[in-house]
Amino acid sequence: MFLFHDLKEEITVRSPKRIVMLGDCQSFYASVEKAEHPEYKDRPLVVAGDPERRSGIVLAACPLAKEKGITTAERLGEAMAKCPDLVVIKPRMQRYIDVSMLITDIYKRYTDLVEPYSIDEQFLDVTGSMHLYADTPEELAQMIQTHVQAATGVYTRFGIAETKILAKTACDNYAKKNPSGIYTLSKDMLAETLWKLPVNKMFMAGSRMTRHFNVMGLPTIGSVAQTPLAKLKQMMRRKFGKNSDIQAEMYWRIANGIDDSPVRPGTHQVDPKSVGHMMTLPRDYSKLEEIKVVLLELTELVCQRCRGLGFMGHVVTVGCMGADFDRPTGFSRQLKMEDPSNITNQVYQWACRLLEKYWDGLPIRRVGVSLSQLSPDTEYQISLFDTGRERSMALERVTDALKNKYGNSIVIRAVSKTDAGQALDRSAKIGGHYK
Repeated sequence: MFLFHDLKEEITVRSPKRIVMLGDCQSFYASVEKAEHPEYKDRPLVVAGDPERRSGIVLAACPLAKEKGITTAERLGEAMAKCPDLVVIKPRMQRYIDVSMLITDIYKRYTDLVEPYSIDEQFLDVTGSMHLYADTPEELAQMIQTHVQAATGVYTRFGIAETKILAKTACDNYAKKNPSGIYTLSKDMLAETLWKLPVNKMFMAGSRMTRHFNVMGLPTIGSVAQTPLAKLKQMMRRKFGKNSDIQAEMYWRIANGIDDSPVRPGTHQVDPKSVGHMMTLPRDYSKLEEIKVVLLELTELVCQRCRGLGFMGHVVTVGCMGADFDRPTGFSRQLKMEDPSNITNQVYQWACRLLEKYWDGLPIRRVGVSLSQLSPDTEYQISLFDTGRERSMALERVTDALKNKYGNSIVIRAVSKTDAGQALDRSAKIGGHYK
């Protein structure tokens, strides 16, 4: 027989330190093109607007082009003046999306926690899976780097840290300049590394905010980080007003590398609050009938997307803006429909009411349509006076199936063949660029 005396043993369970990576593709669009055109391997290359017309801007420049002084967002004509033998390739957005998704699949072989941040940047949380592949985060990053380059020809850089914000900072400020393309930034290194950088190197600090920080006597990231939060809020209240506390805390947390947000694989798959489309027109539209053509095309895109997501909208919003941004004209108004809908013709009728009521007759250069107050399209009120609803919904489902299989240009409305129509041109593009 054993006699146990009271024994208090304190057990501390510590969760493992997070290992978060940000994978960034170097000169992504240009890298994809070089991988698929080996004849351009040793040539400066950019992906930009229209090479034949020497118009548009540079979307991506390879390292050889950057050595010639060419920068992203530079006008193509200026870039070609700097480098007469420059190789210019039109963007192929669908191809870049496909390669980006392939890289995502590669990342998912090493961890199930992968969160796309942009088309060429993705977060990976390898805390729970690293031990399966490598002894150190740097070894794993190099392994993934080699895998991606072998599969796609794209070179990736990796920032490694305990939080997403530090991983992003490590990639942007250090990994891109490191010969290995890999850099680890730990919190106990901030005073010797991050805090010595000028404040314009801080994530989310643009040129205007940089000027404000300098005026406040905060020229470095460290000066922001080491300012007590209460004092920083007070300083920003004096500068921006009483509603700046959230902004002050955001910058203070960024400077100190504080970020509790997890790597979420489904970040971009949450249910939307609204569905909308907006487009900038190639010229001024000054006739009501012309604007209605674009309004119909945008309404069709919005309703098609809603149907694909399984939603109907109760509130329709229409926005129109003129071309002169110094003296803005136009309107943005919304109207609640009698019943929620995702049927193009029904929503278009309500959108036309807004246009006819609020358009001031001045030329329009940008048009937008959206549906909000969304509800599942499996539940709706049946009306004795709306006998054609089921037929309209069936017709929409058939046209959606055709468009999903063959592209949006397979079925278009007759008005889209007029000079005002933009549906054909838009169907050939993704994000404003040709597929």
